[in-house]
Amino acid sequence: MIFSARGTLPLTLLFLSSLPAWSFFSAAGRSPAFTNRKQFGKAWVGGSMNVDSCSEVNDEACEVQMELEGPNLPPIPANCKRLFLVRHGEVINPGGDRPVFYGALDVSLSALGELEAKAAAKYLSQFDLQHVAASPLKRAIFGAEEVLSLQCEDLEECSSWPELKIYKGFTELDRGDWCGKTKDEIGAENMARFDACDESFTPAGGESYPVLKKRVLDARDELIGITDCGKASAVVSHLQVTRSMLSDALGIPTESMVDLNVATASITCIDYDSTTSTQTVHFQSFKPEAGLGSRLMVQTKIT
Repeated sequence: MIFSARGTLPLTLLFLSSLPAWSFFSAAGRSPAFTNRKQFGKAWVGGSMNVDSCSEVNDEACEVQMELEGPNLPPIPANCKRLFLVRHGEVINPGGDRPVFYGALDVSLSALGELEAKAAAKYLSQFDLQHVAASPLKRAIFGAEEVLSLQCEDLEECSSWPELKIYKGFTELDRGDWCGKTKDEIGAENMARFDACDESFTPAGGESYPVLKKRVLDARDELIGITDCGKASAVVSHLQVTRSMLSDALGIPTESMVDLNVATASITCIDYDSTTSTQTVHFQSFKPEAGLGSRLMVQTKIT
């Protein structure tokens, strides 16, 4: 649960903030060209989850119907490496009825969040991933393990597949003393100054956005370093972690990255050119459908 104070934005960010929950881009380097915005079918119109035969996620038996379709992707160029950035699914709010910030606290996924994570993993199963990485927090590890489990078709293949790679650098923003507090309890002015990267407003025991972004990009570079040209890897992490990598690819300043849309269990795809260092964002915040039907029986329960 993240809130942001929005001030006056550049035209580019105003456009970006008005986009639906997922968007298709043709964007390279630090001169992003927001073009070719398209819809590719009912599964992701508006970026929302479609609940078919069940009115809510509960302990009734429901089917997880997962769409494999998605935004069109070109083949990976021979000199490029592709990363799929996946945000974890919905979590159980540690504040109960109070919408609190939880940052780097190790909170659990909700039943809906687990379904969302499975849908993201199912979508990624159509791609041959060289590595799967995750934050050390359990909400990200759950999604990464789902991705990993669908990358191998039989036990023999699974035994030879690389293990899940955990990077501390992909941990969510540490909000220190602000964890467990609401926006009102923190104060609108404090939040606005923090979001604007005024490091004097960093909460005690926490970290600023610039500090976060540096460690995230360092971890990203490590993952890119072990990914071969012409190959793709995936990382399951968090809202601010994904924003850090996406804002770097789009050339958006750190103090403005809080306005980037990244839905829970959504996927962002970026190519990294190993010769020119150009970054190409193919799509942002695409959320695979996690519709509920009635054939495959699964037990879900909200707590």
